[in-house]
Amino acid sequence: MDKTIELVNSIKDIQAMPSVIVKTLNLMKKPTVSMKELGDIVIYDQSLTIKILALVNSAYYGFSQQISSINIALSLLGMVKVKNIIVAVAMKPMMSNAGDKELWKHSIRVAAGCEYLASLTKVMDADEAFIAGFIHDVGKIVLHTSNPKMYNKVISVVNTENADIQEVERHYFDSDHVKTGSLLAKRWQLPILLANIISYHHNPSLSSIPVPCSLVNAVDILMQDNFNPNRIDKDFLKTLGIDLDALEELRNTIRTKSELLISELT
Repeated sequence: MDKTIELVNSIKDIQAMPSVIVKTLNLMKKPTVSMKELGDIVIYDQSLTIKILALVNSAYYGFSQQISSINIALSLLGMVKVKNIIVAVAMKPMMSNAGDKELWKHSIRVAAGCEYLASLTKVMDADEAFIAGFIHDVGKIVLHTSNPKMYNKVISVVNTENADIQEVERHYFDSDHVKTGSLLAKRWQLPILLANIISYHHNPSLSSIPVPCSLVNAVDILMQDNFNPNRIDKDFLKTLGIDLDALEELRNTIRTKSELLISELT
């Protein structure tokens, strides 16, 4: 018996997406939106202001001058990057509680990797690639929160036996993080792109927009601690012009970039 609905319904703390994310996503849906409107969300949130200023002055973006004004910082980053930062910062407590920070860190690594490859290959918008990579594993929050000890067992089995995570999740929970994430995406009314990433990042060919899902799938596999090159879609990487003999170098490049971002957002 599939327990997806039961699992999601049991976790009251994640029924609603953090309000700051809701405000930001709703604002970005408007045909026209000013930087001031976005700034008004940030300026009244001290932690967001501090994180954005730290990030804009970090090596991750590499601006030459020191930025001390939040309005200048927002202008330099642009609205989509600011939206991505807001989502990453606002989701951190929720993800950290559901995985002892490792889920959030993995999500940041995949986000940075998708942004990097999208920028390199032009396969999709780099800013959209970032948020797509960040949100892909949101369903794991439900499983871990519902039974932390059992989900830690899932992770242990996956790591020691190199097993398929969805199969192990279904064995212990009668559901998996794709199903719980898909239900959350519907309840949170996430954009079509993000809903597709959550639902199909393990099976991109089933999506109506397979290229973004394939990108997230590839980077997700690259960023696994127990990276198995046999699981990655080599044909997709070839279409991107990625050197298959340099995957370890690509992993290290993404790790280095993402650690810069993690250090500024923690």
